[in-house]
Amino acid sequence: MKTLYLPAADTQTAHTAAEIIKSGGLVAIPTETVYGLGANGLDENAVLKIFEAKGRPQDNPLILHISDPAEIERYCHHIPKAAFDLAEAFWPGPLTIVLPAKSIVPKRTTAGLTTVGIRCPDCTVTREIIRLAGVPIAAPSANISGKPSTTTAQHVLHDHDGRIDAVVDGGPSRVGVESTIVDLTEERPRLLRPGGIGPEQLMEVLGDLIVDKAVTAQIDKDDVVKAPGMKYKHYAPQSEVVIVGGSREKAAEYIRHHFEPGDRVLCFEEELPLYESCNPLSYGQEADVSTLSAGLFAALRELDDPSIHQVYARCPVGGGVAYAVQNRLKKAAAFHIIDAEEEE
Repeated sequence: MKTLYLPAADTQTAHTAAEIIKSGGLVAIPTETVYGLGANGLDENAVLKIFEAKGRPQDNPLILHISDPAEIERYCHHIPKAAFDLAEAFWPGPLTIVLPAKSIVPKRTTAGLTTVGIRCPDCTVTREIIRLAGVPIAAPSANISGKPSTTTAQHVLHDHDGRIDAVVDGGPSRVGVESTIVDLTEERPRLLRPGGIGPEQLMEVLGDLIVDKAVTAQIDKDDVVKAPGMKYKHYAPQSEVVIVGGSREKAAEYIRHHFEPGDRVLCFEEELPLYESCNPLSYGQEADVSTLSAGLFAALRELDDPSIHQVYARCPVGGGVAYAVQNRLKKAAAFHIIDAEEEE
């Protein structure tokens, strides 16, 4: 198979991509969060191709992407007022809402659940592809399952060139981490995955929010989950990742003491001078957390090298998108965290 390269600026790109989607093919689509591996979300055979291309467990549900917030009622029912309030506040944008699915949504898309995650992405070309295709696009991140997510078309081609029909190049993803996911099917709203919309912003609209245990800890492999990125080890390079917390000085002292040949350090730009002898890689500025979210997955992909033994990673603190960066790094590290303040 030859994978078509379709620049977003080309006026024919949306039409070409929409025709591929309508015919049951796979198209990698840009969004403000990460690139997604897209197929007709109402076509079980097309959706199966996503799972096969990614090597994705079939109990891991997919998100439906729509072109306009009004389309939410086509695919979901028993929609609470809170969903419309969130859509008005944050769509188009990096927020996925979990709602009861109508029967038109195949069980393969929902991983057998009666619920579905749905969002309207903040990417003009992708919304136009969805509109022209006339169907929602099911699209998990376009990486091989478990590996660091794709934030450029080049990342997608690295993983899938010759294995999917097309990739639409919309430039680097602006947010750089997957969407925030909120479940509105229970009595109280529940945060299933942090992302570009922070818990504080959600609370301003919802007034109430529970944080699911999958956000802060590894959950059991037999647990049933309502959204992607909750159960399995995600976002990880081939080498082991260890998060080192604590003050800048204490963390550097710990890492330099334990560092061995073949290890790498993933740190903030401001910390590079502390690790001159440790082959450091910066993924952004601690003072500007948006650069950390935008740069995280590109850095993890650079560290996806079998010659690297172990990666010592520094993680931001705080809320907002920093909370999402924390979550992705903890998932990549399988929640292996060392507090340098407590180490002798």
